[in-house]
Amino acid sequence: MSVSLQMLGTGNAFAKNYFNNNGLLLDEDYTLLIDCGLTAPLAMHELGISMKDINATLITHIHADHVGGLEELALTLKSKYGYKMTLLVPELLLEPLWDHTLQGGLYQKETVTSLKDLFNVIALKPGVAYKLSSSLTLELIPTLHIPGKDSYSLLLNSEVFYSADMIFQPGLLLSLVKERGVRKILHDCQLTGTGHVHTTLEELLSLPEEVRSMIQLMHYSDEKPDFVGRTGEMEFLEQHVIYEL
Repeated sequence: MSVSLQMLGTGNAFAKNYFNNNGLLLDEDYTLLIDCGLTAPLAMHELGISMKDINATLITHIHADHVGGLEELALTLKSKYGYKMTLLVPELLLEPLWDHTLQGGLYQKETVTSLKDLFNVIALKPGVAYKLSSSLTLELIPTLHIPGKDSYSLLLNSEVFYSADMIFQPGLLLSLVKERGVRKILHDCQLTGTGHVHTTLEELLSLPEEVRSMIQLMHYSDEKPDFVGRTGEMEFLEQHVIYEL
């Protein structure tokens, strides 16, 4: 597997030191942006990455730290390059992404009335393996986050699980490892408090050692330095570092 991952940010929605938890999947001839939160355009600017260098953007769920940068992305590509990027969206998120999130800032009478006026939109179904490039396939896995709102995590090349924001689902994690052969888990981690809408560090530490050894932590708070050395076998993903998957 020649795919690598570079996190534009590794912080949660309220982190001030780590940017939003958005990442770039890098293949030799293909770059996929996983979520485009409020800080994604600034993160790409700091790394010297042009928005036009991104082949497609994938949205996992509709929260500002995952979609808040889409307006800037769309307007920059339209005004500066005259270019429509491919936008990969779970089919159940298509309507709320436009109606509840982007329409207020992007709507222009008769010229911009839907997502398709700004992006080449591809609707994705969960449970289907989509081949995005020569070395990258992706499958949506529905996961639980906010009651009543759809959210999806990702299975990359059938062996790497990338969680979006999700509550603790140990049964899912164990089945992915034991039944589907997952060998690496990139998981959001709430360092303190009770996990009402996110998975906590305490919950992840309750997993079997063989599973913990596969986990790297992301989507953490600014308290992260206080927890270095306190996460068992699990290590923190760091922003801007390129990781081979």
